[in-house]
Amino acid sequence: MNSPRDLRRRIRSIGSTAQITKAMQMVAASKMRRAQDAAVNMRPFVHMLYRIQREATTRLREFTHPLLEVRPIRKRAVVLVAADKGLCGALNTNLFRMTAEFDPQTTAFITAGRKGAQFVTRTGGHLAAEFTYADTPSFAEARAIAAFARNMFLKGEADSVQVIATRFVNTLTQQPLCLEYLPIGEIKGLKIPGSKLEEELAADTTEAVFEPSAEFVLSFLLPRYLDIYMYQVLLNAKASELSARMVSMKNATDNAENLIKDLTLEYNKLRQGNITKELLEIAGGQAE
Repeated sequence: MNSPRDLRRRIRSIGSTAQITKAMQMVAASKMRRAQDAAVNMRPFVHMLYRIQREATTRLREFTHPLLEVRPIRKRAVVLVAADKGLCGALNTNLFRMTAEFDPQTTAFITAGRKGAQFVTRTGGHLAAEFTYADTPSFAEARAIAAFARNMFLKGEADSVQVIATRFVNTLTQQPLCLEYLPIGEIKGLKIPGSKLEEELAADTTEAVFEPSAEFVLSFLLPRYLDIYMYQVLLNAKASELSARMVSMKNATDNAENLIKDLTLEYNKLRQGNITKELLEIAGGQAE
């Protein structure tokens, strides 16, 4: 049975933990709204660019570009976008579970976020490059990651590039996804509003006019499409991380406060019992 001193010590210890988790919750909440707005506001532009890319590349069936080349997959690259820190629930664990499905013998990993690099190193995977990104991801950070992945594909170091990251849905829901990045084509597993299916695009015979030429327009569009694609991935990842951390720290704070209430109740019962026992001993002594 716990003594009053032990209970007081536990209450103080849990109270200190609750103060820390409460502070972390407030910090994450202050950053979360800005990150969520950035991810959501960027989404319509990225969807529009995706629809343009699909319309243009599908209509020009005779157009060839190295970024569109479909090759037999012997070597693969995976861009793993994880968090820099833990304490964000199962967010990193879900990503790592998906990453572990790839064969480390034929897969090179490009990581963004320290936790991703630590996981690849710990599991013996081939870490081709490690990048960082801030709480407010910049386009330059996304472009550096996209350029490295693009160069691996163009040099033949990877026949396919995929992205493992978290899609922000709302504060309580973050969805881990594995998406196709290179060669450029249809993004499977993610419904883009307004986009047509591959069969619908192939059946559309409407003539498209490109100025000054289709080759010029698409050669300019495709690399920038990849940069913006990666930028949206980073925005979603950061919004998901901060949302998951805020919810996780709130749950931890609530659990700590509930535990403090239970321990305080137990302490008061024990203290009251000891007082009653002392009063009975005093009354018994006087009776004698």
